[in-house]
Amino acid sequence: MQIDEVRISAKSNPSQRVIALGIVFAFLYLASSLVMTLMLAALLAYFLDPIVTVLERIHFPRVLGALLALLLVTAVFAGLGYLVADRAEQFWSAWPRYSAILRHATTAFDKQIATVEKQVEAIGPIQDKGRIAPRTLEPPPIREWLLQGVGSLYSILLVATFVPFLVFFMLAGKQRIWKTTMELFPEDRRERVKSALDEVSITLRSFVAGNTLVAVILMLASWAFFLALHLDYPFLAGGVSGALNMVPYIGAVLAWIPPFLMGMAQWTKIGPYLGVAAVLTTLHIIGLNVLMPAIVGRRVHLNALSVTIALLFWGWLWGAIGLVLAIPITATVKVICDHAEGWEPIGHWLGASHKGE
Repeated sequence: MQIDEVRISAKSNPSQRVIALGIVFAFLYLASSLVMTLMLAALLAYFLDPIVTVLERIHFPRVLGALLALLLVTAVFAGLGYLVADRAEQFWSAWPRYSAILRHATTAFDKQIATVEKQVEAIGPIQDKGRIAPRTLEPPPIREWLLQGVGSLYSILLVATFVPFLVFFMLAGKQRIWKTTMELFPEDRRERVKSALDEVSITLRSFVAGNTLVAVILMLASWAFFLALHLDYPFLAGGVSGALNMVPYIGAVLAWIPPFLMGMAQWTKIGPYLGVAAVLTTLHIIGLNVLMPAIVGRRVHLNALSVTIALLFWGWLWGAIGLVLAIPITATVKVICDHAEGWEPIGHWLGASHKGE
């Protein structure tokens, strides 16, 4: 009897890869709060690691350096939060004036829509008198809105509570974590893994630092522009618009909302609105197409299609935080694919530019 040779291969076939990706995405959806917290902490740890390294070189213990870096960034965020909260409180105290104008504009718009509907019904076919009127959907009960709010509040509290501790532990135990991570791989592959992890570190650090600098520039530019327009609450509008302008593509439109809302109490003509939209769109184009490539360079090199797909997918999966994490996640996936055997074509596709990289 002839015995056929049986070969066992460790390589996965396409169907197994699809199943594995499905399991991964299901986990990312079900454990979204956990994964988002870990990723935000990792991004912040990569951003603060150079500060801890400098302190370590001047003979600061790494644990103390991690604590000082964390306290420094906490103080910065607390100061910015205080400034924004102070302006927001002033705006909230004047909200009745803005709400009245907004309600008047909404009422006028509803009347126009009702007039158009009546005109369409007048020229349309006569409906049967015995026809049952369609039922209108009732608004969701207050309990459902409260439950949704509690879920969102839980996610925010989870991030705010655990991120500082995670960042501190990541910074303080970097060498130990790095060593144990390398020991997970065979010795013949550790050099390649080390190269991939180094590139991921540089990519994420460049992304966070570049986005922070560009966001500050856009906020200051928006603030100066709103000051020149004599817009109410220019600091609040400039800060929010500058931050929203960092969202690729849709940020150019989202940045219009704060100045449009505050300008309703001051502007009666369409000219200022068109000027604000044009200037903020120009700032968006300059920020993402001139400043980001100049500051970040080719460290985070993704083509426009992959960025758009990443924003759509992660925004759908995780909402606003997904939009923040979409590009660093995709850039990390590209680096891993570039260094993983058999996944190089995916990494090349994610980074292929219109110039034919």
